[in-house]
Amino acid sequence: MISALFKNHSSLKSGIKFSLLLIAFAFGCIALTNPRQPDDILGDERKGIDIVIALDVSNSMSADDVQPNRLLKAKDFISKLIDELPDDRIALMLFAGNAYLQMPLTFDHGAAKLYIAAASPGSIPSQGTVISEALDKSRLAFEEDSERFKSLILITDGETHDEDVLQKAEQLAVRGVMINTIGIGSSEGSAIRDTATGLQKRDETGRPVLSKLNDGILKEIAGTAKGTYVHLKNSDDALAAIKNQYLGIEKKSLTDASLFTFQTFYGWLALPMLLILILEIFITDRKKSAL
Repeated sequence: MISALFKNHSSLKSGIKFSLLLIAFAFGCIALTNPRQPDDILGDERKGIDIVIALDVSNSMSADDVQPNRLLKAKDFISKLIDELPDDRIALMLFAGNAYLQMPLTFDHGAAKLYIAAASPGSIPSQGTVISEALDKSRLAFEEDSERFKSLILITDGETHDEDVLQKAEQLAVRGVMINTIGIGSSEGSAIRDTATGLQKRDETGRPVLSKLNDGILKEIAGTAKGTYVHLKNSDDALAAIKNQYLGIEKKSLTDASLFTFQTFYGWLALPMLLILILEIFITDRKKSAL
């Protein structure tokens, strides 16, 4: 009975139809991976330097002796600085009690601004100000085999709680890294507010805890690594001072991979898949009728 039902069925044609479906499926899977290759024009060659920006996000940066406060003033300065460095690769380091590389060296300045906008004391779980760790982690951010000029821009109120900061600065200087320091705050200081409660922090005697700019250590760091110290009062003046540091420095070319354009092969795979599926529809699994 079963033989009678399938007497007109062709095993060969069924095998062909199944094979076509498998081939179409394979073409579809490969097409979904979107295979591609770079075009002959491989983006722009940018002549510039590599810069790591290390930003202090400790609680003391919430002091308002600089309006609107130290951290917001520093973030505004960094945003303007990035706009002035279109051909330079930028990396971002945040530090307080510890230091973390938030963004490696990149030409993606838009991403850098997003990271800067989101920076806050909450970005670092361990509070305090340990500049030496920021210097040490910044060293790791630079590519050892790169011939591009390397510079670190350290932005802080200088209230560090470590003793080997100058030793770390010397290690960077030996590696050819210029350190420019940006001091923010006032010598008179300002009370620190708890970022969680908004209330002034007080010592054991109940008096407000004052945070003052320690520009002495920042000047020493800059002097150790052939950089300059700038007190951030007016952003335009500070920008001019930093840009002046990079005048005359040899700029090395580097291809910006983010500007690559690619030739995709999706269509070359999707079209055969579609044709095979159409072909499969017109192939029957029945035997030819005998004349």
